Amino acid sequence: TLQWETLSRQFVEYEQVAPFLIPEEQQRRLLDFLPLFLKAWEQSAGAIIFPNIQLLASEVSKLLTKEIKRNLNGKPAEEARLALEQLLQEKGEAEDGRLLLKSVYLLSQTDLRTMWNIIGSGLPAALMQCLYLFFTFPLKKTSDDRETSEDDTQTQEMLVKIMLNMYREEQGVEELLAADKLQSLIIATASLWDQCSHSWKVPTGRVLRTISKAQTKNSIVYLQAVDCIKIAIQNLFKLADTLPACDVCEAASIVLCFVKDSYPISSALLTEFENNDGYQLLLKILLRCEGLQQDEGDPYLDEILDMLTCLTTCGKAELKVSGNIVHPQLPHFDFERTRSSGMTVKNLQAFQVLQSIFQKSNDQHLCGRVLAAIGTIWAWDTVNFFLLEWTLQPINQFTDIIHLKPHPIQTQFFRLVESIVLDLSYVPHEILKKIQYLIKENIVPFCTLTALRCLLSMTKKDLLFSDIFRDSGLLGLLLALLRKQAKILRKSAGTHLPGLEEGTEKELNAVMLMMVAALTVRSVRNAVVLKDYGMVPYIKIFLDDECYRSATLSILEQLSVINYEEYMSIIIGALCSSTQGELHLKLDLLKSLLRILESPKSHSAFRTCSGFNGLLSLLSDMEGALQDPPSGLWTAVGQNCILELIFYTLQGITAALHLDPVNSDFFQQNGLFEKMAEDLGSLGCFWTQGEWQIPLRLEKTRTFAEFLDAAFCSSEPFPMWLKNCIWILNFLDHMVKGTLHLESYFRERKLEMGEASRDDQEGPQAQEEHPVAFKKTGNKLSATTYRLWEMGDCAIVHPGAVCVMVRLLPKLYKEGHSQLSQEIQCAVVDHIQSLVKSEKSRQVMCGSGLLSTIITSCQDAFRNASHPLHLPLTRLFEKLASQAIEPDVLR
Repeated sequence: TLQWETLSRQFVEYEQVAPFLIPEEQQRRLLDFLPLFLKAWEQSAGAIIFPNIQLLASEVSKLLTKEIKRNLNGKPAEEARLALEQLLQEKGEAEDGRLLLKSVYLLSQTDLRTMWNIIGSGLPAALMQCLYLFFTFPLKKTSDDRETSEDDTQTQEMLVKIMLNMYREEQGVEELLAADKLQSLIIATASLWDQCSHSWKVPTGRVLRTISKAQTKNSIVYLQAVDCIKIAIQNLFKLADTLPACDVCEAASIVLCFVKDSYPISSALLTEFENNDGYQLLLKILLRCEGLQQDEGDPYLDEILDMLTCLTTCGKAELKVSGNIVHPQLPHFDFERTRSSGMTVKNLQAFQVLQSIFQKSNDQHLCGRVLAAIGTIWAWDTVNFFLLEWTLQPINQFTDIIHLKPHPIQTQFFRLVESIVLDLSYVPHEILKKIQYLIKENIVPFCTLTALRCLLSMTKKDLLFSDIFRDSGLLGLLLALLRKQAKILRKSAGTHLPGLEEGTEKELNAVMLMMVAALTVRSVRNAVVLKDYGMVPYIKIFLDDECYRSATLSILEQLSVINYEEYMSIIIGALCSSTQGELHLKLDLLKSLLRILESPKSHSAFRTCSGFNGLLSLLSDMEGALQDPPSGLWTAVGQNCILELIFYTLQGITAALHLDPVNSDFFQQNGLFEKMAEDLGSLGCFWTQGEWQIPLRLEKTRTFAEFLDAAFCSSEPFPMWLKNCIWILNFLDHMVKGTLHLESYFRERKLEMGEASRDDQEGPQAQEEHPVAFKKTGNKLSATTYRLWEMGDCAIVHPGAVCVMVRLLPKLYKEGHSQLSQEIQCAVVDHIQSLVKSEKSRQVMCGSGLLSTIITSCQDAFRNASHPLHLPLTRLFEKLASQAIEPDVLR
């Protein structure tokens, strides 16, 4: 602070004596003062505490302007350019110019009032003349000048910073008009770009762009009066044929800045630009940019495209167009509500340049930027889509040539088309017809695939598209194509034909199926069309391939609404004909079946199509699947997958029995519970090898719920065979209560195109996995839940399932685990006993033949009073016998 106070006093003294000094002495005193000022500035970390700073700025700027003019006066351009360089750089003892430049540089960064004083000194015009010379007349460097390169850079940075600070103010731009160097520099950039100083190209561009943003009405009149834009365009036309594309872009972008930035003030420069073929120039330049590397010239190319996009909204009047809204349209579409006072398209000439670029070029970057520009224009005002499509029809015309473009452009284009529906809620019928024709011709499979995905996304948006695409013939076209592919698949079954079903073609089949599935969802009419086309036999052919299966099942599920019997016949037939190793096919079929069985109307069809026998045959085919260790085919399949198949099979049976007395009677009367018990008992985890040892007494007595927790929720080691047995008993327990079809123990799998087959991913190591790892928390049955059930009077919905549990009791055994085996057996008996507490539950159980099952399945336990099961079985028998004694039990 003391230093600044001293400086302030010294400057006041200078002001007092300055009027009485000769100019040379006055200049010398000011130059002597400036080093002290700069030193104080450096020592105070850039903070200036100087009351007379504005006067100082004025004095220093005037002196710098005077020195610049003195060095330029009467000299040829190249000599003047050299003199300027010597003035502004540190050259031995003559550092006055450098000192003045650095002082003005610091003062220009203080405040606006100080900047105005600098501008009023005449410095803006003087520095513009300097910039013109530096840019236009490059100096040839010698080996002795190399050491000054760092000084050159510092000088350039200070000069450019001063100019940027001055020219961003309208007052600074107005000061330029007294000289003729502004229009000279603009024209020079458009004519001498290949001959100018390379190191001054970027700084000159920065300065001119800053001036462009601060244009005034007077500056525009000035540029128009000297035909600046006209001459620049003429020169750029010549450069466009000789210079590299990136250089032409850099030069043209400067000129276009003045055209674009001046428009909010006056349309004069835009009119001059248009009248002198400015748009043709831009088109010529942009088309020359085809094939540029991603990092070559992109900033200026993108800048031109951005400015051209902005020019589409520059026009004197709103476009007056009237279009015909083709119906049907989405319910919430209202054209009148799309009108707004936002940035609407008024300049079709500018947009035609963008449109022509896309039509004439196949360059990925150029075409991508055009599509992005169109998206931007739509985002400015939704009415712009209609203004353009009802006049120039860009999207309509682009559809005719999109198959010629690079794949990324095809993807970007169809996303843009998709946004018309998703964002604008408008159905572009004419464009959709052309896309449909594109799909029909299938000239480029990738383009067809991308187009179909676009229509698929629309179809999922609203049910209206199910009608639109049926009436347009798209549904019929897809069915014809799928029939052809199905025939090829059927002929090539078991063989591999070169090129068949590879890559894009296979993906196209998958998306066609997805599209048909989307068109039939909630559309009985479309499902009828599919059936009337005789497509059912062909659609089911796609079931065998996993990447087609989800969509195929969706189509068949929609057809079930018309004919449940036909659906059941296909699914049950496919389940029964599947091979032992096709576990995932079976799982997908079962999940589909479960979705249909949610409708009670499907239960009768399930029964008449041998659904129960079909599902039980799946269990029969899994004989030995849960052996530990696994053997044969099952060594390559994880036990988790096997348990999943068992779970969904039992779920299907439970769903078909749910609230259906006819199916329940059928299942009971045909001995299918006994068949189920037999099939479950042969899975490999239950004991099937005859006699087993009976321990004298049990060391532990745990409940069934505690076994569940111990097996899956604790760190206690449990043998795999017992875990599998407990899981199956758990499934049966839920079946007893009629809730198994509502449970979810396994995570859903979705296989998309490009993923490996699940069969390839599973192996012997997967056998260590267990479904409890995937069990949903919301459905996890803890010991607490089981105790609540045991305390309450749980309804027994399917008593036959209890008989299955009893038949499996003697098989809950494993050599070497006799103690554990007896413990789980007792736990299961106690759990069954907890289910038959009430009189009603005992009546239900007696009616199911449970007494006979206990006697026939557990004879050894009844005959041997020392058997651990003897007492719990006797109690259970007595409970049931108190209700009713069946004749066969008495015998």
